[in-house]
Amino acid sequence: MTLTNRELKRYDRQINIQEFGRKGQENLKKAHVVVAGAGGLGSSVSLYLTAAGIGHISIIDHETIELSNLNRQILHWEKDIGKSKVESAVEKLTQINSDIEITGIKEKINEENVLKLLKGADAVVDCMDNFRTRFILNDAILKLEIPFFHGACYGFEGRATTIIPKKTPCLRCIIPKSPPERKVPIMGTTPGTIGTIQATEVIKFFAGIKLLLTNKLLIYDSRYLTYDLIKIERNPKCLSCGD
Repeated sequence: MTLTNRELKRYDRQINIQEFGRKGQENLKKAHVVVAGAGGLGSSVSLYLTAAGIGHISIIDHETIELSNLNRQILHWEKDIGKSKVESAVEKLTQINSDIEITGIKEKINEENVLKLLKGADAVVDCMDNFRTRFILNDAILKLEIPFFHGACYGFEGRATTIIPKKTPCLRCIIPKSPPERKVPIMGTTPGTIGTIQATEVIKFFAGIKLLLTNKLLIYDSRYLTYDLIKIERNPKCLSCGD
């Protein structure tokens, strides 16, 4: 898939990165990425994937915008309160980059529809706020054998990992049971940081840059400005990906 003169100009700064180059940009243009969730993480992820030139981005979310979302969900503005998150996201992102395809899907992800929602995707980015849905996505990507870029936040803390089916631990290897669902306290900048890391991982994956967060869990604490990398391994008895 060749780049137009307009695209060569738009993406000039990243094309000039030696290990990225024109081939990397062409790979981004061919990619279809599903962003699961249009909240705090989803805002940051989708903004940077849009700016980077991912050819097709599908955003899945069933919720509407509330005032309490606005400390972190930077895709959505005061005028959008009461509007669906995917409608707001598509409106903003198409104004950022009209050269790519943005699809908004207003549905709640569940066991019955997840495979249909992810059909045709080359990668899925986990921007959810609950582990029940994350585990549904985790099992679906294992079945479809597509990469899964996990991110999660709590207060000033966040974490991220890159999951490649059959090669790395899946989400259930790392967290065997779903934590109790509750209202999550969160500093608005935390999903901004973690979402940017997730987006970078997606870009590196499609560009063929192999230094990914595979078999590693990154833990970020903005109170102390620390980043820790923990080695993780597949659990052979994992209920989702075990032997």
